[in-house]
Amino acid sequence: MSAPGPSAQDTPTLCVADGATFWAWHSSPRIGSWPNAASTVVVVPLAGMADWGLGHPLDAEETVLMHVLRDACRLGAREKRPLVVPPLRFAFGADPSCAFPVDQPTAHALIAEVAASVAAAGFRKIAIVNASPWNEELCGAAARDLRISRGLHMFQVHLSAIGLDFHPQRSRSRRNVQTLLTSLYEAEPEPADPSAPARAPAWGEEPVLPLPGPALDLKAARKEGAAILAVAAGRLASLLSDIHDRAPLTAKLTPQ
Repeated sequence: MSAPGPSAQDTPTLCVADGATFWAWHSSPRIGSWPNAASTVVVVPLAGMADWGLGHPLDAEETVLMHVLRDACRLGAREKRPLVVPPLRFAFGADPSCAFPVDQPTAHALIAEVAASVAAAGFRKIAIVNASPWNEELCGAAARDLRISRGLHMFQVHLSAIGLDFHPQRSRSRRNVQTLLTSLYEAEPEPADPSAPARAPAWGEEPVLPLPGPALDLKAARKEGAAILAVAAGRLASLLSDIHDRAPLTAKLTPQ
């Protein structure tokens, strides 16, 4: 008699996602017969790994991004809900605090490969939803190039634009990011190591902004984090709805 397989609770998932809209949890025939493929928005999540000085693990970008995206997908009208591909976890890293970074051509090629697979399945409208401050310009370049080379209707949304900016210098929402992470990880931030060497300065001209006051404890972070998540998810859901309503491109551009 064989041993029983793992229960649903024991089975690890690929990532945080909404089951109804996560591409990898649908069969090929289901994707092939997806209703309204021409207007369906396919979301390509992009998150790097880095120590953002917030006292939380290196996968903080993905943790925030995928929770916000999951909740946003559940808020939208059923006929406007997107499809979400598995997150791209190896992104361009511009700072010594980044972990497992790739160079810009590799990151660009990875986005292009995923977009090509999406297009091969019959979808033409793609939104790159990005958590990494260091990849914002790269996303813009990739979106432009895919628009020109493949005639795809490309969009980009950055967490920094919906009030969750990881950037160590320009951000005015680092405290909210830390609080949200505390609530999502169910763990208070680790204190900074006073013996650790100073970080190399990141890009930009503004000084790194210190976090105002001590981090919230777990009880307070749970309550405030839920509100932060709800606001961000609502903003993202509204943007994805607007993208869905955009008329599809009528002609494919070719390189000059």
